[in-house]
Amino acid sequence: MSASGGIAILRPGMLASVQDLGRYGHRQQGICPGGALDALALTLANRLVGNDDGAAGLELTMGGCEIRFESPTRIALAGDDFGARLDGAPLWPCWSIPVAAGQVLKLGSANQWSSKKGLRSWLAIAGGIDVPLVIGSRSTDLKAGFGGHLGRALKKGDQLPLGLPALDAAQLARRAFGLRAPEWEHEDDGALLLRVMPGPEFEQFTMASRELLWGEPWRTTSQSNRMGNRLEGPELKRKRSADMLSSAVIPGTIQVPPSGQPIILMGDAQTTGGYPRIGVVIRADLWKLARAPLNGRLRLAQVDAAAALEAWAEQQRYLAQVAQALASAGWRTTAQNSL
Repeated sequence: MSASGGIAILRPGMLASVQDLGRYGHRQQGICPGGALDALALTLANRLVGNDDGAAGLELTMGGCEIRFESPTRIALAGDDFGARLDGAPLWPCWSIPVAAGQVLKLGSANQWSSKKGLRSWLAIAGGIDVPLVIGSRSTDLKAGFGGHLGRALKKGDQLPLGLPALDAAQLARRAFGLRAPEWEHEDDGALLLRVMPGPEFEQFTMASRELLWGEPWRTTSQSNRMGNRLEGPELKRKRSADMLSSAVIPGTIQVPPSGQPIILMGDAQTTGGYPRIGVVIRADLWKLARAPLNGRLRLAQVDAAAALEAWAEQQRYLAQVAQALASAGWRTTAQNSL
């Protein structure tokens, strides 16, 4: 372990992995960007513990995990609320909390907290998870088996080193404080609203299918994972069936396989695909998709490029306000606007 101590995984839950903001610039080699599926959450958590935005943290899926801290540090959770407790004391999302050596963080299971309607949370620790850089990132590529901790999901008994924190002793021990978390946007029927731009093959679908894409609710199925969210709803049909050459895809791309049931690609998806691309979730809404609960309901709203750019600018304004608030409170922040 590093001089700053580390953490012990007592129970990993459904799926826990080391993730930073991703591995970009290598798609031509077939390497997906990966990284935290909710980059906004990891950025907020990192800022709350004095880390750079891109420091590696833990992505925790469906709660049910236990983590012991081997040295004094500071932590922050962001994302969905799984009733986290630090030695029995509640720990709310988007709060920065001092931690003593030996304390244990526990997250309730998704079943226990099903009323919270969430799927994932992200844990940042002062100094960041100090695993080796692989192709410029500490993120775990679960599909290819490299990066993170031994290229795999975390297991019971794993020990992870921490980097040296940028905070001094007084800041590490500072009393807890919190931030206003970003808000979800729902339709009147309670469905999560995602904004979508039409994709390159949008016009290949029948008019009825295009109307169904925007007009009908969709359900996120249990076959969803870090590669993609599989949706269930009305069948989407093309005007005529024809093979396609593989084309570039990115996180947020909505592909429609022959079943007519869309798949929204996530951070660990392939870099090319041969299914028609009916749309793409705008970048500013990918954080919502990362937390969309299994069997939860979604609605897709059509927007144009101007609306997508304004949504992105709004998210950056929120992050700028976070940086300003932390700086005015005397907290270390290295706002990079790097999402």
